[in-house]
Amino acid sequence: MTTTEFSAPATDVVRWNEPDGIAPRGTLVVLPGRGETADVYRRFATRLSVDAYRVAVFEPGDRDIAERVRELAADPWAVTPLVLVGSDSGALQALDAAVGLGESVAAVIAAGVPVGVDTPPDDWDAEVEIRTGCPTHQGVLRASVRGGIGSGIDALAAEALSPALPDVPVLAIHGNTDRLSPVEDALAFYRRIPNVTVKVVEDGRHDALNDATHRSAAATVVLFLERLRLDPSLKPIVRDVEVESA
Repeated sequence: MTTTEFSAPATDVVRWNEPDGIAPRGTLVVLPGRGETADVYRRFATRLSVDAYRVAVFEPGDRDIAERVRELAADPWAVTPLVLVGSDSGALQALDAAVGLGESVAAVIAAGVPVGVDTPPDDWDAEVEIRTGCPTHQGVLRASVRGGIGSGIDALAAEALSPALPDVPVLAIHGNTDRLSPVEDALAFYRRIPNVTVKVVEDGRHDALNDATHRSAAATVVLFLERLRLDPSLKPIVRDVEVESA
């Protein structure tokens, strides 16, 4: 497996490839949240690439998200289905961009969608604790982000809380102890999406893709992707069967 950067002009994208000798199964385009860099999603991208999904993570920039996705989708490196993945403000961007991109985008995965403009206390250590209970991810945040959610970097405007909502399948992942985006408020938002599957992470905090349960979150994403590849209607591949006790 290799990790490379695009050659010019797409130097604002970092990508991960599937293991050698395995056919790629799709492309994930990850849109980071407020203050985050591509390095925050290195663990997530590595895990998904092992399952043969190519992953491209956008670095922060001023270019239009839809334009960047179109450019990437036209690159021979990208294989279908192409799925947008967003966390925090990136989730809102992914939902909004998918509407204008038409058939280029097969689905959206939205994690920890922010449902308000309130910010945590102006204390970086306190914010890190609120965002994740995973010591490894806490270390990544401290080393890799450009600033906290409350720092003003990539500030979330109130109008961003009402993105256009796509008709493509959407997987929503949200922590049930998220103090930045309370789960009940988030569920009210997710219910507005026409074709949504919602997964709530028990004891999960705001950074749902990178929290202490990151393996389960990644597995949930893979199961969704495999169903999407089989049928856009998300027909189950593995189903539960009730078994009566003897």
